[in-house]
Amino acid sequence: MIIESRAYARAGLLGNPSDGYFGKTISIIIRNFGAAVTLYESPSLVIEEQEEDMNRFRSIYHLSEKVSLTGYYGGTRLLKATIKKFCDFCEKNQIRLAGKNFTLHYRSSIPRQVGLAGSSAIVTATIKALMQFYDVSIPISFLPTLILAVEKEELCINAGLQDRVIQVYEGCVYMDFNEEYMLKHQHGIYEPIDPNKLPRLYLAYKTQLGKESGKVLNDIRQGYDRGDEHVRSVLSEIAGLADKGKEALTKGDTALLSELINHNFDLRTQIMNISDSNKEMVRIARECGASAKFSGSGGAIIGTYANDEVLRKLIIRLKEINARVIKPYIL
Repeated sequence: MIIESRAYARAGLLGNPSDGYFGKTISIIIRNFGAAVTLYESPSLVIEEQEEDMNRFRSIYHLSEKVSLTGYYGGTRLLKATIKKFCDFCEKNQIRLAGKNFTLHYRSSIPRQVGLAGSSAIVTATIKALMQFYDVSIPISFLPTLILAVEKEELCINAGLQDRVIQVYEGCVYMDFNEEYMLKHQHGIYEPIDPNKLPRLYLAYKTQLGKESGKVLNDIRQGYDRGDEHVRSVLSEIAGLADKGKEALTKGDTALLSELINHNFDLRTQIMNISDSNKEMVRIARECGASAKFSGSGGAIIGTYANDEVLRKLIIRLKEINARVIKPYIL
């Protein structure tokens, strides 16, 4: 039996990066890009390497280019960490796994290091394949928590639950990571929103921007952990935008939603350093008449636009700075 599982890119619509700090967010799935895992039974356990995992290069310049784009690690570490965490979960919950091995192959079309949750998509797809292969059921509300543990506990990657929640639930989801609730239940409060209520959205990204999200968010984490009142106050205000956004979606108030999206980015600039290249994307999008904020940690932006003329301007202007514009597929 050959098992195929997938997980898609995502974009934070409102509230990020408060999800890592007991905040609130609204996120959407981006089905234009995804990670796929193929798994089948084999005599021994094999993880097949992809091009980004291999240590053979055409030249010293090829090596430098690859490291700049994808970092020093490929996808293999994600797969190993996921398999280990899945095994740990089963042992802890006294789930006996069948005595069989598998070969695992992965591939991904998600642009790297532009804040579209490519790493967590690989982990999510792998967990789903392992669950099917070993016939293990994990409650959907807890599954994102387990996926996050793979990266935070096994690989020491600074991350929040938002990416994993939307990649498990898909569609559009409002998330409340209330600290007291989280500590009691080991997951947040997740409320699906009808994607048909969403206005016209665009997504734009620059593939040459290469920063690992965990590194980008470290400044916020350090400020939060040392009790910096300004950092904590801004994060709280960002979280509140998710509540206002949910109300705006319910009422069909696109104008308010656009204002909230812009305000989300403007607040973020108060607590983290943002590159000129990222600021340029936001500035140009707003000059075209669209709203704009980061979809994740940077490198990609998301926002609303009023009509096809605005979308045409976005495509033309952002192409001038080597940014690609797409209309996200959510359903």
